[in-house]
Amino acid sequence: MHDPSVSAVISMDAAPCHKITSIRLDDASIIRRSAEVEQERATALSDLLHENYFSPSGLPDGPYDVFLSVRDNRLRFEIGSAQLDSSAEIILPLAPFRSIIKDYFLVCETYFDVVKTGDPYRIEAVDMGRRGIHNEGSELLKSLLEGKITMDFDTARRLFTLICVLHIK
Repeated sequence: MHDPSVSAVISMDAAPCHKITSIRLDDASIIRRSAEVEQERATALSDLLHENYFSPSGLPDGPYDVFLSVRDNRLRFEIGSAQLDSSAEIILPLAPFRSIIKDYFLVCETYFDVVKTGDPYRIEAVDMGRRGIHNEGSELLKSLLEGKITMDFDTARRLFTLICVLHIK
């Protein structure tokens, strides 16, 4: 789980048994990030660590340390805890996410452009579309992890944001 190209290490001190208390992102594959994307990443990381429910099947109770990466066109969750001798890995294909991530990026670009206009009605309309696509990606993540990791919807939303950030090329 240790890689010199890793950034975004964030931790919290106390945690219950079904919680992520440390999450790291493998930023090695990311070429560029706008200020808006960087803000979304920071907010998702902070919110995730502040409140989440994360319970991997077949693993001892946490708290959990998670390393999230995209390698070989697959999404990888490396999960560690004080109770584990080594990290466990859960791998998902990225193909089911491609269309949703593409749509999400397009709507986010539109949203950031509309925010600059200051028109509250257009901002609200585009933001509703953005949240709808984000929710769709979150539900997809939960369904693909069914039987592997149980999480609440807010945790899935924050992880989907981080998956999108890792998907930037």
